[in-house]
Amino acid sequence: MPPSVVGTGRRERREAARGRAALEFGGQAAAALDLLELLELAWHDTRGDITPPAEVVEDVWRVAGGDLGRLASAARLAVTDRRELRVAADRVRALVP
Repeated sequence: MPPSVVGTGRRERREAARGRAALEFGGQAAAALDLLELLELAWHDTRGDITPPAEVVEDVWRVAGGDLGRLASAARLAVTDRRELRVAADRVRALVP
């Protein structure tokens, strides 16, 4: 069965994000990946979907800006109020294209 039918597992998504996490979080990349995994688990528990949509994950990365505290806050906001996360990400985009 092709991967597009089977889907991507959590381990594969973590591996796919590893490079970006290393670039943005350096030595704290593993912790950043752990927070993203917690986001997935919370998203599944609250929304029933396996993972948040790509645009939500992108907004989380953007708002975090390489800071673990902001990553945790952005991940929480993604689960509790996705629209507010988008507003915050758009503010960051306006400042840093």
